[in-house]
Amino acid sequence: MSISAPTSAPVSAPRPFNQKKRILLLWLLAIGFGALIMLTQPRIPEGSYWHEIIESCGLALVLAAVLGRLWSILYIGSKKNSELVTLGPYSMTRNPLYFFSITGLAGIGLIFGSLVATLGLLLTASLVFRYTARREAAFLHAKFGNSYEDYARQTPLIFPRRVLYASSDEVTFSVKALVTTFRDCLPFLALYPLIELVEYLHGSGALHALVQLP
Repeated sequence: MSISAPTSAPVSAPRPFNQKKRILLLWLLAIGFGALIMLTQPRIPEGSYWHEIIESCGLALVLAAVLGRLWSILYIGSKKNSELVTLGPYSMTRNPLYFFSITGLAGIGLIFGSLVATLGLLLTASLVFRYTARREAAFLHAKFGNSYEDYARQTPLIFPRRVLYASSDEVTFSVKALVTTFRDCLPFLALYPLIELVEYLHGSGALHALVQLP
């Protein structure tokens, strides 16, 4: 079954992690990284062969993250926390939105051109979203009971398992949820021109980096 109805949950059942807090976390990570790139500079020279290769890989990851989040919301839409969706990206991971957010943050680190920044973003995002996902898992287990337990037993928490993929011929989606998700992707898209601007300022001498990162 792709969608399961909720079971009656006890009064003291865990509450889901607030959506506004999730988006706030993304914006805080984006702001923190914005401050980082103002004060630091990648050790790999801008315009060099390896810098361009790494930047291109990062841009590809950011675009994949945006498309992946939009793909995920086509399936979950307005059903989040009210119905158990197990098809599409949700057949491979219980939290595709978090997985693609982590992917996008890794891409931003690569666009900046620093492997240290990339690993730092990966580690921070993985810890934050893993904590959030476990909070939500407790809520969904309390709400859907055995249906969620069976789903969780075979489906990874965050990082997908491709062989589990399953879908349906038709998908009903929420336009409002799709638009909201695209808006939530703006931190990823906004950081790219910011990084390019900072690189230009560093190159022109208008902005001086305090530290060089490998």
